[in-house]
Amino acid sequence: MQTFDFDLFVIGGGSGGVRAARMAAQRGVRVALAEVSAMGGTCVNVGCIPKKLYSYAAHYADSFEESHGFGWVGEAPRLDWEALKANRAREISRLNGVYNHLLKSSGVQIIEDWATLTGKHTVEVAGKSYSAKNILIATGGTPTVPEVPGREHAITSNEIFDLSPFPRRLLVVGGGYIACEFASIFNGLGAQVTQLYRGEQILRGFDADVRAFIAGEMAKTGVTLHLNTDVAAIERSDDGLNVRLRDGSVILADTVLYATGREPLTGGLGLDAAGVAVNDAGAIQVNAHYQTSVSSIYAVGDVTARLQLTPVALGEAMVVVDHLFGPQAGKKPRRMSYDFIPTAVFTHPNIGTVGYTEDEACDKFGQISVFRSDFRALRHTLSGSTERTLIKLLVDDASDRVVGLHMVGPDAGEVVQGFAVAMKAGATKAIFDSTIGIHPTLAEEFVTMREPVRR
Repeated sequence: MQTFDFDLFVIGGGSGGVRAARMAAQRGVRVALAEVSAMGGTCVNVGCIPKKLYSYAAHYADSFEESHGFGWVGEAPRLDWEALKANRAREISRLNGVYNHLLKSSGVQIIEDWATLTGKHTVEVAGKSYSAKNILIATGGTPTVPEVPGREHAITSNEIFDLSPFPRRLLVVGGGYIACEFASIFNGLGAQVTQLYRGEQILRGFDADVRAFIAGEMAKTGVTLHLNTDVAAIERSDDGLNVRLRDGSVILADTVLYATGREPLTGGLGLDAAGVAVNDAGAIQVNAHYQTSVSSIYAVGDVTARLQLTPVALGEAMVVVDHLFGPQAGKKPRRMSYDFIPTAVFTHPNIGTVGYTEDEACDKFGQISVFRSDFRALRHTLSGSTERTLIKLLVDDASDRVVGLHMVGPDAGEVVQGFAVAMKAGATKAIFDSTIGIHPTLAEEFVTMREPVRR
């Protein structure tokens, strides 16, 4: 019988990799994890966590201004960009330590260097070879910049957190959630923000009402949005960066942020040597158990390019661990469902969504009822802000089940998370209608809408 150095060798110390390594080790198997960079992956270091911290920071300027309507007097303090960066870096460093501690205390052997597959059961790290019965690839993804003349002058979301000096004029290229979030964040922090998108409306793939509504709200706060155009070239001048557009116009910026997409991080992993198949987009192909074309090698998270969300990577990791080593005592093996996965976009205001868009619901269910409300929140009757809130429900007429729920407003992610549980359980519109709302809140509107705006 063949013996191995490890039962599981994990490549990548992001959310999925750390979860898989830790939970597998807790089942008593031998686990190693290789990571060449800071522990925690994109989410902890240059993604979800620092982005949300900066989003919090960006809200304070509006909050100070709005406080006057509630009787508070005085001038708002100015932003100390260097202090914000330092505080964020300290918190991220703390989280890196937490991840390392969780792994080591679970018995995981951490190997700090780049790992390369050399066979179906072998990995090489820093010139040393290791064998493992099973290997899990969880290397995530990385932002990309298209082949545009002057692309070397642009940055990505990896570099945005530590810019020096603060960009007074920021051009954001892209229309996805990352682009919209950073446009909102830096606008709130005090930058003059222009967002450029080659499509007809930002946030492709989201509900059409949500897309139009958030575009309007972002514009009200000061973000200048240019649609149906793209960058032709970027040139450096004494005044900054001259960004020439395809329509011939020029935008002057201090920083150009490209947020036009991410690709699976598979380069240098030795996939060919091991015989691991990838699709046309370069993502690792997996089956229902996240097993690649090589039976001993698995992959989860962004490297498979299914749904690029941290909680999805965590869920997939648990499926792999249960599949390989069995579930925890008294529990059933985990299964991963991609239906009704909630998500949030931390624009200003936030977006929270779960389930189908209106177009998707029409295509899938045929007859649906649309409930929609657009209103000014109670808070803003005194704040002076013109911000409005949008909420929307989509109901399958045949079953009465709520199949889509969307919100644009403060703390939308927090609100929608709770409703996602109800929708996952199959809640109907009748159940929504019979639920008593909490008054006065924004969320109560979800259970008080009685008449559809259209069918």
